[in-house]
Amino acid sequence: MRIAHWTVTTAAGTGRDAFARALAANASALRRDDFSRAGLDTWIGRVEAVEALQLPAALQALDARVTRLAWLALQADGFAEAVRRAAAHVGSQRVGVVLGTSTSSIAESETAYRRHAATGGFSPQDLRPDLHHLHAPTAFVQQALGLDGLSLTVSTACASSAKAFAVARGWLQAGLAEAVVVGGVDSLCESTLHGFGALQLLAPNPCRPFGADRQGISIGEAAGFALLERDEGLGPRLLGIGESSDAHHMSAPHPEGRGARTAMHAALQDSGLPPDAIDFVHLHGTGTRLNDATEAAAVAGLLPHAPHAAATKGCTGHTLGAAGILGAAACWLALEQGLRAGTANTAAVDPALPLALALRCAPTNAPTGHALANAFGFGGSNVSLVFGHG
Repeated sequence: MRIAHWTVTTAAGTGRDAFARALAANASALRRDDFSRAGLDTWIGRVEAVEALQLPAALQALDARVTRLAWLALQADGFAEAVRRAAAHVGSQRVGVVLGTSTSSIAESETAYRRHAATGGFSPQDLRPDLHHLHAPTAFVQQALGLDGLSLTVSTACASSAKAFAVARGWLQAGLAEAVVVGGVDSLCESTLHGFGALQLLAPNPCRPFGADRQGISIGEAAGFALLERDEGLGPRLLGIGESSDAHHMSAPHPEGRGARTAMHAALQDSGLPPDAIDFVHLHGTGTRLNDATEAAAVAGLLPHAPHAAATKGCTGHTLGAAGILGAAACWLALEQGLRAGTANTAAVDPALPLALALRCAPTNAPTGHALANAFGFGGSNVSLVFGHG
């Protein structure tokens, strides 16, 4: 399966070039929390461009922070136009949409309930059945792109937009679509920030994945999309997908990283590649003590040749349901440009982690033949993706 076109928008900027520049500079786009009403002691990845964005009149009924974020990303890098060209060629009913999200439009629901608490009732703008549900961002993207094919929302926490690739590939293999828009979008909201705060997982400083001094997560927001096709044209190719569910705990991974290793092993088997064919690994790397330790053990055990490994949440923040598509995008930059990301904010790797984990604090440039991206979610939902050259 070919990645015919792709784009991402993060706190580092709009479009793939902004993302590439941030990774090449190993720069952090995190800032002190200025989103939550309480002003939490943490750092966030905020996409400022959504604040004043105006949606077209035809899409105003679905206006929300998450849909603005999706619209912003769709307009970048000529992505929307690329999808329209594909739809003109195969028919709009033959182009599917499958997106991952964790919080969907819950920020709008939060606002509605705040108004209810203040006034004792909901206003007409609060009672929008097309907006206040999980599928709203996917329905918005489908409408914005003028598509009439299959559509589906995947919500498996932070593995959502990686898992979306499995659904999309299945549709293409089954002949249910000729092309699929696959990706993820998640915006900042109070529920996420305070939820992770209640779990005592928010870092009081910019997150430092796999760092000796790591203290937790920095929440971010992002949107990313790819056009997945069956043809043999130019572009990175999706070679393998691995999924697992360790179901060890609602919010903690298996202490030995069994689920993570199972997903990576399955992805390699699916791709037909041996472990030592992987040149670059984009780690899930949340910056928490437990998650990073278990992922490090899993990677080191499966990939003893120690390929260049990095985690980019120190740049963008942890974008939850959009984390998978950002990990994939980092792999595509490695394949297309030879840009192997570093691990922003991490000055020294935790010496307690396995020595076989070749975590790089700084980015490098080197030809990359195959790349692997990890995305792991609460409840033990694990996905690994393997990409290679077209």
